[in-house]
Amino acid sequence: MSYRSIREECLAANLALPKTGLVDLTFGNVSVADPKRRVFTIKPSGVDYDKLTADDMVVLDFDGNIIEGTLRPSSDTPTHRHLYLHFPGIRSVVHTHSRAAVAFAQAGCDLPCLGTTHCDYFNGAVPVTRGMTPEEVAGDYEWETGKVIVERFAGMVPLDIPAVLVRNHGPFAWGPSAAKAVETAQALEIVADMAIRTLSINPNAIPAPAHLLNKHFTRKHGPKAYYGQA
Repeated sequence: MSYRSIREECLAANLALPKTGLVDLTFGNVSVADPKRRVFTIKPSGVDYDKLTADDMVVLDFDGNIIEGTLRPSSDTPTHRHLYLHFPGIRSVVHTHSRAAVAFAQAGCDLPCLGTTHCDYFNGAVPVTRGMTPEEVAGDYEWETGKVIVERFAGMVPLDIPAVLVRNHGPFAWGPSAAKAVETAQALEIVADMAIRTLSINPNAIPAPAHLLNKHFTRKHGPKAYYGQA
């Protein structure tokens, strides 16, 4: 059984990360899933982006078993796997330590929806998780990270707000394809930077009103979307 297509998609997305400015050193990873076959592929741990090949991408099943690959997968692999198991409809997960988004994660603050750029990608504030307990950190840390993300999204639609800020850590974003997930991670960093600048000018800036948020989100997403080409 060939996993070449998702390996190549995963490689392209990982190579795109440095070009977006979202990563420093090797602080980032992308995974791509084939939900029907219940497998996903992910960047190997700590390998420089300019040295990656499609064959380096590690293929695992949804139970966490390595199917193909000789390198050790990203240390964040259990977090990615947990999201695939609990967020139907996503095919790719991106994790970075992009600076503006990390600032909100370190501050323990939701990223507020202050304007239409944010509304175009996220149907409301991007949430921050609760802090992790000593037991969660000392245990299966990366798996527990996935659990606190899923816990935070209780009652929410992951594809309506396709990103999260893990407190004291950083952002995870996701989407229906690797290219879209990387785009969302980039959009997250852009609106986080905009929010920091806005709040530095006016700390009491109020979120975009619901009618404006709804208009901008639904013109790009859902059955009534009309932005772009058919």
